[in-house]
Amino acid sequence: MYIAMNRFRIPLENEDEFRERWLGREVHLRTVPGFVSFQFLKGPQEGEHILYASHTVWESQEAFIGWTQSEQFRIAHATAGTRKPLMAGPPVFEGFEVLQNIEN
Repeated sequence: MYIAMNRFRIPLENEDEFRERWLGREVHLRTVPGFVSFQFLKGPQEGEHILYASHTVWESQEAFIGWTQSEQFRIAHATAGTRKPLMAGPPVFEGFEVLQNIEN
């Protein structure tokens, strides 16, 4: 398995609009081969920012790369950069190969 995460630092005054954009988006992930799950995470406040993250689990790194090269990815990100910026800087990507997975 492979985990792909993007971390976002959101100024406090942009938090509501940022959340609305994410929670109101059309989801295309379910149609992509190798997709396992997605979580949209809210973290702690750090000074004048709130930390958010997108957390996506894939069957493999190859499946994740396939997503990034898919038509579904292009559609999902078509408006990126065309609206008012809500983040304090670009998102920070982190990719992880899962070495151990323990489930209940």
